Amino acid sequence: MTLTSPAAPAAVVEAPEPPRRRRAERRVTPGRALTYTVLLVGLLIWILPFAWMLLGSVKTQREILQRPPTWWPEQFTWDNFATWFGQLNFGQFFGNSVLVALVTVAGNLVFCSMVGYALAKMDFPGKKALFLVVMVTLMVPGVVTFVPLFVMVSSLGLVDSYAALILPFVTTPLGVFLMRQFMLGIPDPLLEAARIDGAGELRIFARIVMPLCGPPLATLGILTFLASWNNFLWPLVAAQTEAKYTLPVALSLYSTGQNATDYGLLLAGSVLVIAPIILLFVFLQRYFIQGIASTGLK
Repeated sequence: MTLTSPAAPAAVVEAPEPPRRRRAERRVTPGRALTYTVLLVGLLIWILPFAWMLLGSVKTQREILQRPPTWWPEQFTWDNFATWFGQLNFGQFFGNSVLVALVTVAGNLVFCSMVGYALAKMDFPGKKALFLVVMVTLMVPGVVTFVPLFVMVSSLGLVDSYAALILPFVTTPLGVFLMRQFMLGIPDPLLEAARIDGAGELRIFARIVMPLCGPPLATLGILTFLASWNNFLWPLVAAQTEAKYTLPVALSLYSTGQNATDYGLLLAGSVLVIAPIILLFVFLQRYFIQGIASTGLK
């Protein structure tokens, strides 16, 4: 008689986890629900002024000043925007702001990158002292240098010119610091290999370093554009004729009359001022977040 060994037990195959159980594990806990609620309330509080500005821009002056105030306009009117585009020469103010902002951004991208590269990857006497000066100027408020800067510009005969609006801000300590911090992470052997192949510093900077600096360049460009676009005090002093007014200056001067403020005109102008900024951030937010993360700028 032949003895047969008992059959080996079949391998136990675990059944896939039911979808209901997975969904149950993802249920919102009380702590998470509280976090979402707090964030939602904060978002609503942040949005309310923008909603009031947008709805107020299509209201009449009488409706804006009535008590109690109303959120939704009783009768939509585009007179405030028509005044900006018709009577107040919006195109000229917008063109001035765009020109000043774009040239300022271009200057910062080029010169801040050059200085950041020198501080990060080149050895020269006084390098540490120069970086210390950059850090010190980073902590100095702009108001402190306002009067000396105006005296310098006035002595050069640049008052009421595009040069007066652009040159003082063509390089910033924040831009130098941001670019230096990112370039410190570029491997030195990569640059040494280029030097061995006979490439000069300018070629290394243009062909190797700059193509690797996409995220910080986008971050610097957005920050510089915001600062230049929203700059009010310096253009108010440096631009002394209507031909050189930027949008913030025109917004402050033409929305206030001798006796009262035209709030509808003011709100409509505010919408026109912030619209390009919002669009710029929407299209470049991915690069902005990458640049902030890669440079350690928290």
